[in-house]
Amino acid sequence: MSLTPEVSARQLLEVVPAVMRDIRSQMRSRRSPDLTVPQFRTLGFLDRNEGASLSDVARHMGLTPPSTSHLVDGLIARGLVAREGHPVDRRRVRLTITRSGLSILEASRRGTLAYLAGKLSGVSDDEREAIVRAMETLRTVFAAGAARQTVVK
Repeated sequence: MSLTPEVSARQLLEVVPAVMRDIRSQMRSRRSPDLTVPQFRTLGFLDRNEGASLSDVARHMGLTPPSTSHLVDGLIARGLVAREGHPVDRRRVRLTITRSGLSILEASRRGTLAYLAGKLSGVSDDEREAIVRAMETLRTVFAAGAARQTVVK
C-alpha cells in the first residue's frame, strides 16, 4: 500500500496535537505546585534554548516584554533562572536555566516518561518498534527542515 505525502501529513495533523496535549498535561501536572504554568513553560523554553533573550521568551510565551520581565525576575529571585550579559552586545541579556530549575523540569520529565511508558506497555513489541522508527524518521525530516530555516534567516 502506497501512502501519499498528503495522507501522511493529514495523520500528523490529526495525531501529533493529541499526543502533545497529553504530554503537556502530564508535564504540567507534575510541575512543582508553587510554580505557575507560564513559569514552568519558561523553564522548558530556556532548557531548549540556552542563552535566549528576554525577547525570545516573550515571543515564545506570547507576552509583552514588561510581563515577561516580571515573570523572569520571579524565576531569578527563586534561583531557577540566571541572567548574564551577552558576550557581544552589552545591551542584551542571556537567560539560562539553573541546576535548581533543571531539577524541577527533570522531575516532571521523569514522571511524564513513566506515564508514557505505562501507556505504551499495552502496545505490542512490533508496534513499539514501528513507533520508534516513525519518530526517528520524523526527527530526521523535521531536523532537516529546521536546519534549512536557520540558514535562511
